[in-house]
Amino acid sequence: MKIFFDENMPYASEFFAEFGELIPFVGRSLTPAQVVDADVLLVRSVTQVNEALLSKNKHLKFVGTATIGVDHIDQAYLKQRNIAFSAAPGCNAISVAEYVISALFVLAQRYLLTLTELTIGIVGAGNTGTQLAKKLAALGINYKLYDPLLAQNGDPRQFSSWQEILACDVISLHVPLTTTGRYPTHHLMSEKVLTQLDGSQIIINACRGEVVDNKALYQLKKQGSALKLVWDVWEKEPEILTDLIAYTDIATAHIAGYSLEGKSAGTEMLYQALCANLDVQPSKSLHFFLPQAEVAQVTMQKNVIEQLEKQDIRSQNILSKLIMLVYDVRRDDAIFRQQFIGHKNLTSKEIAQRFDYIRKNYPTRREFSSLKVTSFNNAKLGVPHQLGFSIPSKKGEEHGTKI
Repeated sequence: MKIFFDENMPYASEFFAEFGELIPFVGRSLTPAQVVDADVLLVRSVTQVNEALLSKNKHLKFVGTATIGVDHIDQAYLKQRNIAFSAAPGCNAISVAEYVISALFVLAQRYLLTLTELTIGIVGAGNTGTQLAKKLAALGINYKLYDPLLAQNGDPRQFSSWQEILACDVISLHVPLTTTGRYPTHHLMSEKVLTQLDGSQIIINACRGEVVDNKALYQLKKQGSALKLVWDVWEKEPEILTDLIAYTDIATAHIAGYSLEGKSAGTEMLYQALCANLDVQPSKSLHFFLPQAEVAQVTMQKNVIEQLEKQDIRSQNILSKLIMLVYDVRRDDAIFRQQFIGHKNLTSKEIAQRFDYIRKNYPTRREFSSLKVTSFNNAKLGVPHQLGFSIPSKKGEEHGTKI
């Protein structure tokens, strides 16, 4: 078989080589001529898979996207042609949740906030929203969920109203992009909604750019709104509204889900789906390929462990050190600004090239689980382990960095 895969899919060669010839491609610029003889097509969110792309291909058997979102896939067309399709729901949910956690700790330091005194409104309680809720609960941070579709379908969790969410200190968006149905998410945060918010609030968008009216937000900020923005996704990517960047606290290039674990899990899920489609028993697993993190283990002292359970400003500072050991979102913010701030009169094409350059050359980032956290006397480490940091698997492992 000829298997075409996005060049930004980690471990694609390791997972799929047994099935045939592997052909990498640049996701944003894939053409119908390139995929004319593809048997399997594996994409990410930057590739629109539709009749226009597949018009010249007559024997495609399987399409997979290594992403949670599927708004770039014309599923009706694939079904019409009897082409099997699979996505990777939840593959990078932890990665996105940890992006939000890192951003919250950065803003807490910047604005002298005590996170346990805030309430986070989570819009969208699917895989990503659920992972974020778990991490907030581990930190003792109050949160509210908004997801009318899940609420109507009998999800037993407690859900809040839209107005209750808009009153939260932080509003974190984790919904798919939809334009139809009873609860469309396109411009969910419209000009009308944005004007209801006050300057003390924080908006985090790490789902889809079109969920927020970027132009309306820019005008609001330009007029003096003190809203704090954490912005990972943008309308009309990659030709984004660069004027908005200067008004953000944290700005990144749609990389919230770009941890090595998150991206690799998407590849693994497509491997498993293709195996099922071909009636082949899977023989490979992601843990075969993931390397050990650069900082693999830390050891906490007794007084630090006792302080963590208090969930106050001191414990917040301790956890901040631990979190930033693995992922400090300020690195990605700096990379993003270096490409755009101070570069005037960029053309749309140049903006798009710089945006995609960041994504293509994204430095390795790990998840909290890559770091083992232990103590000298084997005391219970509830908060770090609930937050996602790993427990050493063997007795007598060497102690790493001390905190």
